[in-house]
Amino acid sequence: MKTVVSVSQGSSEYDYELETTFLEQPFRIIRVGTDGNLERAEAVLDSVRGEADAIGLSMIHDHYQVGREQLEHPDTARLEACIPDKPVTTGAGLRGILQEWAVRHTQTELGHFFDNARVLFLNGQAGYRIAKALSEHTDNLFFADPYLDFGVPRLLTSLRQLETYTSLTAPVTFRPAAVKLIEALHKTPIYRMGEKLIRGSLHESVKDSHVIVGAMGDLEAFSEKELDGKTVITSRVTESALDWFRSRKVAMVVDYSPWLEGRPVGVNVMEAMISAALSRTPEQLGADDFLDVIQTLGIEPRILYPNGYRRVNRFAFVIHPLSQQYLTKTPPLDWIANVSPPTVMNLVEKAVAYTPPFIYSKVSGIKSPTGDEAEGWLITVGGTPREIMAHGPEFTYSRLLAAAKLAKKLGAQIMGLGAFTKVVGDAGITVAKRAPLPITTGNSYSASGALWAAHDAAKKVGRSIGKSGKMAGKAMVVGATGAIGSVCARLLAKAVDEIYMVAPEAAKLLALKESIELETPGAIVHVSATTDRDLSEMDMVVTATSGAGKRILDIMQVKPGCVITDVARPLDIPAEDVAKRPDVLVIESGEIQLPGDVRMKDIGLPRGIAYACLAETIVLALEARFENFTLGRNIEWEKVREIYKLGLKHGMELAAISGVNGVFTEEDFERVRTLAEEPA
Repeated sequence: MKTVVSVSQGSSEYDYELETTFLEQPFRIIRVGTDGNLERAEAVLDSVRGEADAIGLSMIHDHYQVGREQLEHPDTARLEACIPDKPVTTGAGLRGILQEWAVRHTQTELGHFFDNARVLFLNGQAGYRIAKALSEHTDNLFFADPYLDFGVPRLLTSLRQLETYTSLTAPVTFRPAAVKLIEALHKTPIYRMGEKLIRGSLHESVKDSHVIVGAMGDLEAFSEKELDGKTVITSRVTESALDWFRSRKVAMVVDYSPWLEGRPVGVNVMEAMISAALSRTPEQLGADDFLDVIQTLGIEPRILYPNGYRRVNRFAFVIHPLSQQYLTKTPPLDWIANVSPPTVMNLVEKAVAYTPPFIYSKVSGIKSPTGDEAEGWLITVGGTPREIMAHGPEFTYSRLLAAAKLAKKLGAQIMGLGAFTKVVGDAGITVAKRAPLPITTGNSYSASGALWAAHDAAKKVGRSIGKSGKMAGKAMVVGATGAIGSVCARLLAKAVDEIYMVAPEAAKLLALKESIELETPGAIVHVSATTDRDLSEMDMVVTATSGAGKRILDIMQVKPGCVITDVARPLDIPAEDVAKRPDVLVIESGEIQLPGDVRMKDIGLPRGIAYACLAETIVLALEARFENFTLGRNIEWEKVREIYKLGLKHGMELAAISGVNGVFTEEDFERVRTLAEEPA
């Protein structure tokens, strides 16, 4: 029987002895913790020299390779020197393989998990192989080595910085005299006075990260406040460690340590066992040896969910002021508006259009019934529709790309375009080509939400809906050749007896009519350049123009009981027009009730309710569909159907139907029903 002894600088509380079969050979494993006492570790090594076939050292400081630097802590070298006649290893060779594999395994298993994540390494030198693997999926890598080595409250922000830092500090920090000096510095009153400030800064860095890489000992200082919803990459996760993660609401743990006889073992132990089994020194072991053992034993990283399945994905969404009036509600412009004449506010509106994007609100608390969660940021660009229309598309593109760069820095995995930004130029195609993360306009869910709301509203005001779900009567789409309008027309052709399409582009209308008739045999489709001729006959109207507030129909021509769904932003139908027709129901498109306890700043809707274009971005984040989804002016109705189904899967519901004066009540629906039935 071969004997492997693990001598650890950790607690003796976790000592064990076990017998097992490894690579068809009997083994005895003894673990001895020395409670951080180096002299005791030397004594243990001396006492086990005779019986050990190989020895594993579990060190607080270990062998590291960072870039071209090969590092060995003097404490490690001191203990290795105690037993020159025995194979001794810290597991550095096997550890590097298992660490890197943990990243690749997780990314493959969960799909795009680490894309653009903000990752904080509590010890970048120890996690260098993890960082190298993660750098293929995210640029947001941060290293806390200056904090822990010297008490300097500064993060390194790239692999190159870590390599430079290591090359500069290793000649000092990995010398015995320097180690003693640093240890003495950490005990001084001045250092201890500043330690609380330094720790506070580090705690904020942990809180702002999405993935934390560190040993269990490094993590102990952090609470639920910092770790709630985080992913942790670490090793040797026992049941007690899992309980600790559970108490701090950690979402997911990736454990790269191998297991043996139902318990996690250090890579130093496993590498010592391989050395003993193959009768080779650790220096003689190569990648093929490790690969053979990994495959023979079926070793693979563990993905653990301490409180049940939970995954937190991230999004960003671009918003902008819909009019000059919106600017007057935003500090500090609100007080300027109170004392300034209109000419000054016109200049302010122009100036704000040139401001850099900024975070308007963090969005959190979105939770799908599947266990997936989403958090994100609303990013403001300053241009009102009037200013956007006054410039060429490149003006808006540059601001959206600046917003995309900010979104990437924050860790977003997809970004949505809201309001007028999604119809500028080629409706997102150019932005998606240049942006550093996937883009969607949200127009698929906007179309879906509009028709969802129109269908429900039509039923509430007494419109006849057949068993097939098809509504009796006539429906008009104003702005039918636009991105949302065209898909609304396609879907309404399947859901209503007759469809009337209105747009100024005659050739586009004819092509759309031809396409719909091929797509939906038997559909009755009419086209017109204006609403004047047919508006009075409509039972339903969808307005989806990009007229930036221009009047597009005469509401006085609409017949009583008509349901109008206004998808445009800014709205096509102003509040003063709505007030003229109490016998008509004018809906502000179809807003979506988000799942969970949603927290974000006011966006002009009741709490927890979002515009459909924002909801599309959130659905894609929940589904981990980090891809360009809805782009361009020709929306695919298959995507409209797909996003609708995905929304249902993740708990999205149609919000209470609302208009310019807020949510409609049953009394409002009854009023429209009654007035519609009165004789003309």
